[in-house]
Amino acid sequence: MPWKETCVMHERIAFLAAYLRDEAPMSELCAAFGISRKTGYKWLARYRADGPQGLHERSRAPRQHGRRMAPELADAILALRRDRPHWGPRKLRAVLCRQQPEAAWPAASTMGDLLRTHGLAGSRTRPRRLPAGRSQPFAAITQPNDVWCIDFKGWFRTADGTRCDPLTITDAYSRYVLDCRIVPPLHAPVEAVVRRAFERHGLPRAIRSDNGPPFAAPGPAGLTRLSLGWLKAGIALERIEPGKPHQNGRHERFHLTLKQETTRTPAANPEAQQVRFDAFCHDYNHHRPHEALGQIPPASLWVASPRALPDTPVEPWYDAHHAVRRVRSSGEIKWGGRSIFISETLGGEPVGIAETSDGQWLVRYAHIDLGIIHPRRHRLTRFVTKRPTRIEPHEQRTLSPI
Repeated sequence: MPWKETCVMHERIAFLAAYLRDEAPMSELCAAFGISRKTGYKWLARYRADGPQGLHERSRAPRQHGRRMAPELADAILALRRDRPHWGPRKLRAVLCRQQPEAAWPAASTMGDLLRTHGLAGSRTRPRRLPAGRSQPFAAITQPNDVWCIDFKGWFRTADGTRCDPLTITDAYSRYVLDCRIVPPLHAPVEAVVRRAFERHGLPRAIRSDNGPPFAAPGPAGLTRLSLGWLKAGIALERIEPGKPHQNGRHERFHLTLKQETTRTPAANPEAQQVRFDAFCHDYNHHRPHEALGQIPPASLWVASPRALPDTPVEPWYDAHHAVRRVRSSGEIKWGGRSIFISETLGGEPVGIAETSDGQWLVRYAHIDLGIIHPRRHRLTRFVTKRPTRIEPHEQRTLSPI
């Protein structure tokens, strides 16, 4: 016959029923049910005190936990979270430790549990990590002003229906926000904003952008009048590959924070929205802890660049292996007795032309290769298969003297 199955509650009820019927002394009943006399008297006392409900299991947690968070600490954490609804527990802890270093603040995980208990923390899906080696396509960033990142955050409309295009500039090393300005995505207004940043903060070694206007264009090497001015000021151009915004991930992550804290409910008009942006940038730079910086604000690492904007742009220099031609306002140069179109963007600029080992003519502006002039086709074939995401040594090409 099969084994009989029973549960602990049934055994307790049977034990107490046998005792109340006075079937045997307590010691014999305990031995029959396989429990100690102490356990038998415990359940008898609970039954007499609370009836059948006393036979259920009770929590063994202490009524007062010795390591429970002090109420004043919990109140301070919750107050700061309500004041900073977009800050997570690590940022909250970093700020509270700076404000009251003598207090025994709990771990960030404990703060996160407290926020969830009070309904102040929502679920968040962690972003998928890219494989190692793909998220850093450019040279290493080791100090402020090595690279500035520039881009337009996605446009939106204020409450009065006006379109806003925020142009943002940040320092890649310190994450310092150099400017966030509502301007149309056109050459002249963007150039004015960037020039003010140069005058206030000095020049970076490189500027990283995407391949859209006004930073880049479909022409040779993607040059525009804006990026051409950066080159002539001695600034290298770094462009992410099309469709790969993660190559400018630091700046894209800043855009998410900017959107969460300033545009979820747009302001009444562009002027009011700009006031929001200005206040956010000051708070972001000087008060908001940044996890990638060890929970310190960007202003703790930022220093202005010692490189000043030159009064006169420097023209590119070419060695004796190059023939120099100045591009006409029409975008053409004279070569081999023919007019060859190069780019209207380079109108008035000198380009260098050097013969390659296979008898073709390589056209350059400064260190950037623009294309090849075939001796029979008499036109420029642009380089389009590989965009200049980084400066590469040209010694790999075999050049012969002209």
